[in-house]
Amino acid sequence: MIAAPLLVLAAYTAGAIPASFWTGRFLYGKDLRKLGSRNLGATNVQRVLGWGAAIPVGLFDVFKGFAPAFWFPVVDDRTAGWWAVVYGGAAITGHCFSFWVRFRGGKGVATSGGVLIAIAPMTAGVGAGVWLLTLLVARRVSVASIAAALSVPVTGFFVDSTFPIMTFLVLMAAFVVWAHRSNIRRIRAGEEPRIGDPLEGGGGTESEGGSPDRPGGEGGGR
Repeated sequence: MIAAPLLVLAAYTAGAIPASFWTGRFLYGKDLRKLGSRNLGATNVQRVLGWGAAIPVGLFDVFKGFAPAFWFPVVDDRTAGWWAVVYGGAAITGHCFSFWVRFRGGKGVATSGGVLIAIAPMTAGVGAGVWLLTLLVARRVSVASIAAALSVPVTGFFVDSTFPIMTFLVLMAAFVVWAHRSNIRRIRAGEEPRIGDPLEGGGGTESEGGSPDRPGGEGGGR
């Protein structure tokens, strides 16, 4: 049995791997903290670097949430639901507040999705469906992410209603909505960009302007 605090630290460290930042910096020579929405999530990767970079980054962000929540309770021989939630929550925290990039990161949607796949797969499937349907209708990743997050506790109440899982679902939904507070302000003002809209400043030049909300920054990032 491995000490639980060590696994919590390992889960945070895994979640903190800034795949979006490293992809931009080392493969494209671009600092995503200064480009596009300045958010270190897969959505900003897509906007600045394209789908070829965004898809593997998004899948990796999902995996680094899934792996600790699914495997660490087995490694630690702690199969109670609380431990999967704790390890998954640590990975999400690492993604949103990564020590590699001065405790910045993404908004936790993809990594939270990975945790959901591990601990509540049926709820994760419904959430993914809501996300995709909303994205097709609204064409805004932020709106899709908020809608999916809000659907998760409702779905979980009917299909995954254990206390540890429901606690995680409610907290995750609240966190995702909070992380998108700047997007909500722009939605209300009619200023939130849709998929395919050009970024302000063209998206390809570095911009220091503004102080993005944390975690991650502005924009509908994941």
